[in-house]
Amino acid sequence: MKALMFFVSLSLLVVTHELGHLCFAKLFHTRVRRFYVFFNPIFSIFKAKKFDGKWHFLFFNKETPESWDEKNLRPEDQDNTLWGLGWLPLGGFCDIAGMVDETKDSKDLESQPQPWEYRTKPRWQRLCIISGGVLVNFISALIIFAGVFAHWGFDELPLRNAKLGYEYDKVLIEEGFQDGDIIYAFDGVEQYDFAEATQTLVLHTPKEVTVMRGDSLVTFGLSQELLSKIASRNPKRILKARYPFVVKDFSPGSVGKHYGLQIGDSLVSICGRPTPSANDFMTVIGDYADDSVVVGLYRNGQYTEVRALLGGDGKLGIFAENDMSKLFVVNHKDYTLWQAIPAGIKYGVETLVTYVTSMKVLFTPGGFQGLGGFITMGSMFPNTWDWHRFWDITALLAIVLAFMNIIPIPGLDGGHIVITLYEMITRKPVNEKALDIIQKIGLAFLLALLIVANGNDLIRLFNGWMR
Repeated sequence: MKALMFFVSLSLLVVTHELGHLCFAKLFHTRVRRFYVFFNPIFSIFKAKKFDGKWHFLFFNKETPESWDEKNLRPEDQDNTLWGLGWLPLGGFCDIAGMVDETKDSKDLESQPQPWEYRTKPRWQRLCIISGGVLVNFISALIIFAGVFAHWGFDELPLRNAKLGYEYDKVLIEEGFQDGDIIYAFDGVEQYDFAEATQTLVLHTPKEVTVMRGDSLVTFGLSQELLSKIASRNPKRILKARYPFVVKDFSPGSVGKHYGLQIGDSLVSICGRPTPSANDFMTVIGDYADDSVVVGLYRNGQYTEVRALLGGDGKLGIFAENDMSKLFVVNHKDYTLWQAIPAGIKYGVETLVTYVTSMKVLFTPGGFQGLGGFITMGSMFPNTWDWHRFWDITALLAIVLAFMNIIPIPGLDGGHIVITLYEMITRKPVNEKALDIIQKIGLAFLLALLIVANGNDLIRLFNGWMR
């Protein structure tokens, strides 16, 4: 399910990004030869093009017939785009005529510039065309956030409302945190919001932290290498709220359901061993594979016990409730459509600022070890289909894609934008052979970055299996 949600999300992001380029190209009467979702080395899953008054289709095709080439079409059909679906989900492309990009170099251009080519358009139009993908990605993120706020509202977890405290990654345990601690203040400034406190802890590294540990306040210092440690280890979450194990649902053939557990039961012990949090429960129950257990629980406010015989996997076949709004007292705000629009814009801009700020992690020792590829992005999605989470994550990825593409690296939109701005300032075109070299350097860098990011994913996956 994670893979399916990631695939659908990535497809939407690629389509909207490339449509941004296409729409501006069409606006300025620039020919778009091919529009592809995903890349198509060796073959394409699907191709379509309209000419001779009707649509033509190809499936699992290796080479496009010469009869589809614009040179062999009627003049009125030569501006029609070939639409394609590749099989390699690493992105997509919009092949704009007269532009040196990842799809072609200067040798592939027409010997004489044509009026419908990118290179003959005014520089301000070229700037719009090349910025279109980034612009549409960012705008789509704002629209999604606004839609999410209008439909679901917004939940904010006050730090101290997680009565069981928080579970901390090992990197924070080494700093002095203990599971169950509730963050109270950073450098003497009290903290109230979970998201803001997490951001402050990671990105601003306070000198000291005060936590509520049991009934006491405890203050200890944080090392200034915390950011480097987080970057090199790249934990999925540095902290998360501890929540009770409340039965949400049962898996097929559930042992727990067979022995009388019910939806809504709050499980608090196993064979007399307290399990105040869901994580505690899942850890302890693993010790009782192929054994009989007594599960202590609260049902409708009354304590009771259920005896069950576990199988070899040491599982009851139950799912825990993970909706924070059902487990804690959260600050919930509903929005009308007109309220959601400015709220979505504000939240999107704040998300972009947070993401840009987090880039400083890459410049810490071991920062590149924190880079993640497709496995990291896919792991952000939940195990079951959840439209709320799907749209939240898709909007976040849209902002990430917009920012990554605006970075001035040759081969990315940002590289083309810098070249266009250079030409606007100097009023001189960049030599096409120089563009070829710049493009190849940029693509080599991007390929290396892709290898590093996805290599980190594979290393983390392997290490996880070994543990």
